[in-house]
Amino acid sequence: MKYDVVIKNGTIIDPKRKKSTIANIGILNGKIRAITREDMEGNIELDVRGKTVCPGIIDIHAHVEGDLDCARVLAAMGVTTVYNGNCGMSPENIKEFYNKYDSFLINQIEQIGHTTLREQVGVTDRYKSSSDEEVEKMKVILEEAFEFGVSGLSFGLEYVPGSSRKEVLELAKVAAQYGKLVSIHTRSDSYGGLSSLREAIDITRKTGAAVNISHLTYQFGMGMATEALHMIEEALAEGLDISVDSGMYSGFATSIGSAVFDEGCIEKWGCDYSSLIAGTGKYKGKRLTKEIYEELRRNYPDDTVIGMVGEEYEVFEILEKPYVMVSTDAGTLYDAGVPGHPQDAGTYPKFFKTMVREQHRITLIDAIRRCTYMPAKRLGLINKGFIGVGADADILIFDAKIIEDRADYPCFGATDTRPESIEYVFVNGVITVKGKEVLDISAGKTIKDKCLMWNWEQ
Repeated sequence: MKYDVVIKNGTIIDPKRKKSTIANIGILNGKIRAITREDMEGNIELDVRGKTVCPGIIDIHAHVEGDLDCARVLAAMGVTTVYNGNCGMSPENIKEFYNKYDSFLINQIEQIGHTTLREQVGVTDRYKSSSDEEVEKMKVILEEAFEFGVSGLSFGLEYVPGSSRKEVLELAKVAAQYGKLVSIHTRSDSYGGLSSLREAIDITRKTGAAVNISHLTYQFGMGMATEALHMIEEALAEGLDISVDSGMYSGFATSIGSAVFDEGCIEKWGCDYSSLIAGTGKYKGKRLTKEIYEELRRNYPDDTVIGMVGEEYEVFEILEKPYVMVSTDAGTLYDAGVPGHPQDAGTYPKFFKTMVREQHRITLIDAIRRCTYMPAKRLGLINKGFIGVGADADILIFDAKIIEDRADYPCFGATDTRPESIEYVFVNGVITVKGKEVLDISAGKTIKDKCLMWNWEQ
């Protein structure tokens, strides 16, 4: 048999079986069709001796939403699938989105956002709770979205602080009914946010919905990570269906006009204005003053600002936990095609370099598992996240000995510099990245979910 692509002599890591071996992979029609040490013939043959061959990365927390600039940056570090619609924000017209991005550079999966639902029923004041009638309307839209193929429901409660707990639980009940994942950006961060972590955990306790807690470092990596992790571990010990994602950076990014940067945030974080850095716009790369903060809030609310308020050591404390998946939070506002934060271009190479090679906190197999098989399993992607016959040929090939992130915060360097040692990236059997070149190929698909009533076997 002649294959479309043959990958020869690579060190294959399969995170599903937790095995590593040297072998050849034959790809045909977008699938892995053979894994063997026999010689195989392909239209394209790649000898990757000494390089790591693993599943493509599945980013469980992203905001790509069809943005090609963002997708290119993510693809360059090995991302092949993204889970969009996080933090309560999703495309306004989900059917239109699916039609427009039926094919794309990488695979996309969509959630529907609570904030988007609120806006669709006319609740535009983020400090206002929804009425019972508005909640009922949201539930109808939510159910329609699930029937159309949306994979989950997301909350960005810190962005809409007026949301009532009742509306959150009512919507989560609909997600639970269909076995859909509920992703939660908690209502607050820092020490005051620990009670909002309890609120997130209580969603699964009260409704049965599976819950994923978003970017834990950005919410609780400010000196209270140990307490947050303890609360999560208690919930896991109770048997609650909880998962967690977190990133590699201690400084978060979002729009300056959001509720996250409301008056009082400086006091809450125990910092001063110079701890805030403009990621996009006229002050890009500059540290804020009180005057610049007020100007941006007033005149440029959509500009990205980075809050350098986290503790670096807590990034590692969180990511050492075996139940934590790695995520980027990518897509947080772009300026002329350039991200406002290095997370979009550096997260996964930084994870492999720091956690595995430099600090020896986890093994390479475990690191790959956190970025591939774990999110695939959480999202119900039965053909992704592993290396095996029949799996989708989403594949990353890199040199584990030298992989390194190059992107930096905008006050120190470029946020979009591509990493070292990414050799090839395949999406559905098609080469989309070759060295530092991202090929303009729409090999990815928009993945729809089935809409079935939950049952215990799920």
